[in-house]
This record gives sequence, structure tokens and C-alpha cells, in this order.
Amino acid sequence: MSRIYIGHKAGVKPEIFRAPETPTFTTHGDKYNGVTGPFRTKAGALFMRDHGQGNPHCRCVRDAERLAKKYGQSK
Repeated sequence: MSRIYIGHKAGVKPEIFRAPETPTFTTHGDKYNGVTGPFRTKAGALFMRDHGQGNPHCRCVRDAERLAKKYGQSK
């Protein structure tokens, strides 16, 4: 089963992707500078991607999952 992650690269909007194993520098280092996750739901990943930057209420994956459930999925 693949898990949901957010890939970060300088100057580009963070990208949501699925990976069957935990991303490492060897497997994803050429594509991303950093990775956040794994997320349980795509809604949590979308919330973190769209509202997590600089948000003191959304600092970790669990916060993003909770807030996505409370406020609904952003598109």
C-alpha cells in the first residue's frame, strides 16, 4: 500500500505524491529537497500543502489531518 507525502523543492509549489516506501535521498533526492508525511488521507496532505506554511495551528501531519476533517478538503 502506498502512502501519501508532500515533496518540497525550492521555487516550486509543493507536490503531493504517493510512495510505497519511505522516501529517502536515494529514492527521491533528485526530485525533492524535503518531504513531509506520511499522511493518512489526501485531504490532510492537501490542507498541509495549501494552509500549512506559516500556520501555527498546522505544524505537523496530525494537525493537518485534524484541521482537514474539521474544515473540509481544499481543492
